[in-house]
Amino acid sequence: MRIAACVKQVEGEINPFDACALEFALQLKDTKDAEVTVISMGRPDVENLLKSLTRLGISRAILLTDNAFAGADTLATSYTLSLALKKINPDLVICGRQSVDGDTAQVGPSLSQMLGLSLITSVMEISNIDEENRKMTCISRIGEESVSLPALITVERVHTLRFPSIRAKTKEVEIWNANDIGADINRCGLKGSPTRVLKIYESELGRRKCRFTLPEELMTVIEEAKHKSRHKLERKESTRKFNEIWVVGEEVKEIGLSIAEKVRVIEKQPAAKIAEMVKEGKPKVILWNADIWGRRNAPILSAMLQTGLCADCTHLETDGEKLHMYRPTYGGSLMAKIECRTSPQMATVRVAAEAENEIIVAGGKGTRDSFDLVRKFAGKIGAELGASRGMVDLGLAPYEMQIGLTGKSVNPRVYIACGISGAVHHTCAIEQARTIIAINTDKNARIFDYADYGIVADVRDVISAS
Repeated sequence: MRIAACVKQVEGEINPFDACALEFALQLKDTKDAEVTVISMGRPDVENLLKSLTRLGISRAILLTDNAFAGADTLATSYTLSLALKKINPDLVICGRQSVDGDTAQVGPSLSQMLGLSLITSVMEISNIDEENRKMTCISRIGEESVSLPALITVERVHTLRFPSIRAKTKEVEIWNANDIGADINRCGLKGSPTRVLKIYESELGRRKCRFTLPEELMTVIEEAKHKSRHKLERKESTRKFNEIWVVGEEVKEIGLSIAEKVRVIEKQPAAKIAEMVKEGKPKVILWNADIWGRRNAPILSAMLQTGLCADCTHLETDGEKLHMYRPTYGGSLMAKIECRTSPQMATVRVAAEAENEIIVAGGKGTRDSFDLVRKFAGKIGAELGASRGMVDLGLAPYEMQIGLTGKSVNPRVYIACGISGAVHHTCAIEQARTIIAINTDKNARIFDYADYGIVADVRDVISAS
């Protein structure tokens, strides 16, 4: 069995999701006597990372590097990787769900379309591979899914990459350029990228004036917050709107109406069917909900139509012709304003889900040793329990609890952030909360910029005083 693991270097190290993808591949090698090839696209210095990975027992390591590849967006990246993978012709391609710097989760689905492979995203476990009948069964965020081989899967961070043997030796890395893979330069790098970043900036969206209070006043603050008016988001309104746009699913209809006079709602269906409708109807804009279904299918349609896609947008603006899309980037530390040069212009957008309860209590990494206390406190006050991505990644909370860009957006009456630092990835998902109460030991924590009330103290002390 031939397996290809796609990896990316982020800040000198392997992207954490890709590390898990490689571990998935190595576990299959142990049980299926598979041949594992690691492939990456990046600068020449990525060779050092790949060379270190060869000590894990992989068969080949390939680096795609060329000036023509520089500045690639997800579509151009997928195109370049697809050409290299066609040369390898694997039975199974394994990618991390997303990169922690971009968090688009587009490359895997786009690759599957370009390669004509079956696809399962957000895989937690590979249940079975039947090589004789060319079938594979996986447990994903959706549930149990089966596909035919060859296939491509994207995986969650559920495994830790093993350490190499002390005696293991490194192998030489194969270096491939644009000519080696027969690439069309016009589809590579910046030249082949339909999306472009117009501006990178520190987000001010959703910031509030925080009033600091004492731990023993938490319950009083919660009672006040139940009757407080909703925080008004400071957003620039579009002066002109599109005449008509398309949205996939009723969930994004309201967002569509904020940038268009008329919205056509398209029923959720396979990307191939939507592509046929697009070729006939020629919409200027298509919006998707940034849920698991949208994050899986929107990149497939993007690859089919060879058009740009911006993932997980938190805000949209338009001048009536161009769609300006805003999303967190660089690990949630900054915001990016993005434009698409091709038509239709596409985006997946965050839709805030109504909380089951009026109050949500969420724990972050600052509660890793006290999350049970946070859970009990939530139960005590009749609140819904949530968690940051950091807690989910640590295995301390299930994905269903994850609040943030790669989880769910919420708009409760009261949101209590316990031990949460306040990265954009999280704050963009809670900005519609009526009142935000933040508890953190660090008085300079970013979360206080987005909170209405702040308590500088250990969560355990605050809960004990309540």
